[in-house]
Amino acid sequence: MGVPAQRGRAASLIHALLVACTLFWALSALCVQGQSQTGQLSVDASPQNARKISDKMFGVFFEEINHAGAGGLWAELVSNRGFEAGGPNTPSNIDPWLIIGDGSSIIVGTDRTSCFARNPVALRMEVLCDSKRTNACPTGGVGVYNPGYWGMNIEKGKVYKVSLHIRSSDAVSLTVSLTSSDGLQKLAAHTITGSKKSFAKWTKIEFRLKSSQNNTNSRLQLTTSKSGVIWLDQVSVMPSDTYMGHGFRKDLSLMLANLKPQFLKFPGGNYAMGNYLRNAFWWSETVGPWEERPGHFNDAWGYWTDDGLGFFEFLQLAEDLGASPVWVVNDGASLNEEVSTATIASLVKDAVDGIEFARGGPKTPWGSVRAAMGHPEPFKLDYVSIGNQECWMLYYRGNYQKFYSAIKAAYPDVNIISSCDRSTISPSNPADLYDVHVYTSSSNMFSRTSMFDNTPRSGPKAIVSEYAVTGNDAGKGTLVAALAEAAFLIGLERNSDVVEMASCAPLFVNDNDRRWSPDAIVFNSWQHYGCPNYWMLHFFKDSSGASLHPTIIQISNYNQIVASAITWQNAKDKSTYLRIKVVNFGNSAVDLSISVAGLANGIKKSGSRQTVLTSSSPLDENSFQQPEKVVPVSSPLANAEEQMSVSVRPYSLTSFDLLLEPSKHASI
Repeated sequence: MGVPAQRGRAASLIHALLVACTLFWALSALCVQGQSQTGQLSVDASPQNARKISDKMFGVFFEEINHAGAGGLWAELVSNRGFEAGGPNTPSNIDPWLIIGDGSSIIVGTDRTSCFARNPVALRMEVLCDSKRTNACPTGGVGVYNPGYWGMNIEKGKVYKVSLHIRSSDAVSLTVSLTSSDGLQKLAAHTITGSKKSFAKWTKIEFRLKSSQNNTNSRLQLTTSKSGVIWLDQVSVMPSDTYMGHGFRKDLSLMLANLKPQFLKFPGGNYAMGNYLRNAFWWSETVGPWEERPGHFNDAWGYWTDDGLGFFEFLQLAEDLGASPVWVVNDGASLNEEVSTATIASLVKDAVDGIEFARGGPKTPWGSVRAAMGHPEPFKLDYVSIGNQECWMLYYRGNYQKFYSAIKAAYPDVNIISSCDRSTISPSNPADLYDVHVYTSSSNMFSRTSMFDNTPRSGPKAIVSEYAVTGNDAGKGTLVAALAEAAFLIGLERNSDVVEMASCAPLFVNDNDRRWSPDAIVFNSWQHYGCPNYWMLHFFKDSSGASLHPTIIQISNYNQIVASAITWQNAKDKSTYLRIKVVNFGNSAVDLSISVAGLANGIKKSGSRQTVLTSSSPLDENSFQQPEKVVPVSSPLANAEEQMSVSVRPYSLTSFDLLLEPSKHASI
């Protein structure tokens, strides 16, 4: 992602003006609806003129922004579980942990006595009250609680894995409970007891809690009525039911899986760089046992990350999704700092080591670390992006060549992605792919359907790893933004001989922390919905590896239509379809005569479908209150023939999936 948007009074005024202009534009557009257009769409479906779209064409790009991972896709419920978010100094800020009790009953602070060398800060609770003395503890005891990421979603009958480390100066009787946000409703509890000797040294405790009730705004409490000093560290609560059993929030992971992404690019974006290098994503500090990971401040987007979602987990997620991992390597640059080419050698070695972690055998130095984490078989890492579009920086090109040479020497089959544009790539500055980011208005995005039409057809291909409509009509994810992006993607389909991959950005946003809008998927602790651009991607999820057919549109005095045609196969029943997609970016309905020529197999009399993404206004958005206000609607297509007449609604994306007769030469 780009540099965070500036906030302030001027920005607010500009935003208000833009909103007003947008509303005027929308009302004007709606007023002239009803002027129907007529046109002809010709499809050449002959096999000899078809062109195969890249197998990796459409994927997803994940950046830790908007609490997409911490408090989102990564299912850990405890925020700042290691008490490190305040930094290495003590006493430190332990937010969002809060104290139960007052100064007469408990004193809470931090010190550097943890058993973990890379994250030494621990929480110290000195309990002054007791159950058997005159200074009796209040009912329920004293201690600390953690509200998670804007509330924990605890579900009735679900099991939660609890893990924490304890040390104590005395005997322990500590109750760990899941409660309502005010602590009054108890959902599940377990009491840890032990003698002074039992907890004289740091001890890891693990157990499971089963909730008796539902509560979407819960918290974790650790309370006691026994005087003494207790140290706590690395307190974790994870749902036992996660995607593929690998720690990912199930509902959000399924949203990704339903897109059938062919690649997963990670971890950013500005998150990979950091505002300063000390806060960049350094892969080697995010692997190994989760308790031992130091975590780091995500200064690009303003919050702490425990790095439970680390390099290993990204690779695991890609594998679980059946997607190719695309790793963005920090090339020695942050937004405000840069390592010179003369001193880049250690970071180059770090990148090569990272590939060994992913791909090395279980007996290699870094492959053995991966194997110890439970994945002895190598991951299939074939794409590495050197940096995050910082070609403009002083040392990028020199540093890039160092990374390129070292990676190719060790792993010649790895595809290297340059952050520079195509014009800079040459035999002396080689690349397998070059990265393109496109952030623009809806009207400009629509016009970019022809962006790659005149690109030379030889040389490295593009990965359009970040694209999104931004500006006055983007809102929090509008229909018109999704339609503009659909037109852009149709242009990428048409130019798939020079474009290898594409993914939108950002992917996720926690509704409580909108650092960037719009986004594809919105969530909170217990709900989620797809924005119109998320549902738009469903129209393209079968395009990777499909056959693209030439199309010609003829409409007089109306340039708001783009279309594409592909042949694709349903993986479940092996049925083959001709899919014709049509984006109508204008305010007029279009009566379209579709003519299909050259089909090797005819169209079946039944089984074809029409799917439409549209709404009553181009600025319509989805929300928690109306999560399906703008979603695709599918219906049978009764008149599916090689010559057929259809009506395309204003401001719409329509696909016509024509079921083809099976090949006469198909095996039985």
